Amino acid sequence: MASATETITAPVTAASHRSELVAFAIMAAFFVVAPAFMYPIFLMKALCFALFACAFNLLIGYVGLLSFGHAMFFGWAAYFCAHMLKEWGLTPELSIILATVAAGGLGLVAGALAIRRQGIYFAMITLALAQMMFFFAVQAPFTHGEDGIQGVQRGKLLGLFDLSHEMTMYFFVLVVFLAAFLLIYRIIYSPFGEVLKAIRENETRAISLGYKTERYKLLAFILSAALAGLAGATKAVVFQLASLTDVHWTMSGEVVLMTLVGGLGTVFGPVVGAFIIIAMQSYLAEFGQWVTVIQGVIFVACVLLFRRGVIGEIAHFLKIRL
Repeated sequence: MASATETITAPVTAASHRSELVAFAIMAAFFVVAPAFMYPIFLMKALCFALFACAFNLLIGYVGLLSFGHAMFFGWAAYFCAHMLKEWGLTPELSIILATVAAGGLGLVAGALAIRRQGIYFAMITLALAQMMFFFAVQAPFTHGEDGIQGVQRGKLLGLFDLSHEMTMYFFVLVVFLAAFLLIYRIIYSPFGEVLKAIRENETRAISLGYKTERYKLLAFILSAALAGLAGATKAVVFQLASLTDVHWTMSGEVVLMTLVGGLGTVFGPVVGAFIIIAMQSYLAEFGQWVTVIQGVIFVACVLLFRRGVIGEIAHFLKIRL
């Protein structure tokens, strides 16, 4: 016979899952029809950064680890992918896969060094490693310094689909995003994800229960790095270039902003946050350097008025999980 607690919580959990499935269906349907009334290049850029923000949120929102160096994985995967496409002549899908694996390997090295510390010390180590990789990108011959890797050919997906066609490229990016989003969702609500949440809430108690928390944090860091690399590699194919902007520390700051504006620790929050920030950058470009100031004002307003982020506040108001 079910306990009183189980009887009460089971319907709530089922309702929460239903609300998330409905939200996912609405999101997927929106992206399918969006090219009819929105510029596909803008949508592809927003989807790449939405994936980047979701990957970052997996680390900070569900493990409680604030990384100031995630641009390292995003940018270097873009470099690897662009180089393999342009210089080695590999297919786009193979280039993206290898770049994602390379980002995961870089995450293994960076994570092994960083997770031994907590709080601001962890954040500073990730920032230091990212800056080191940025200066390496400036000097490395294959990155072409400030010029970056330009003129990358998109090629044919699986030898069949020509990615030079805008709509073909868009739906490829959409499939990559949705698949990665579902993977992140599965990670979050798996037994592994529950341990990550336990570590976030009280690591000492998790250790007392017998969990080797450093292993869990390292694996979460690697997964987050690999998914960030997937976003960077996909962006390199979309825009046919990789540049220093992708590995600069400001890129790490932008993904933090996207996550906080959308809703830290929510499933859909980083997607909304990414679209808000990319829309601001695109449609407020005429204001030049003032865009940064406007972003700062919006960030302060979100912190003061929407402390849970846009999606976090909506979910709190509707009493559902998003």
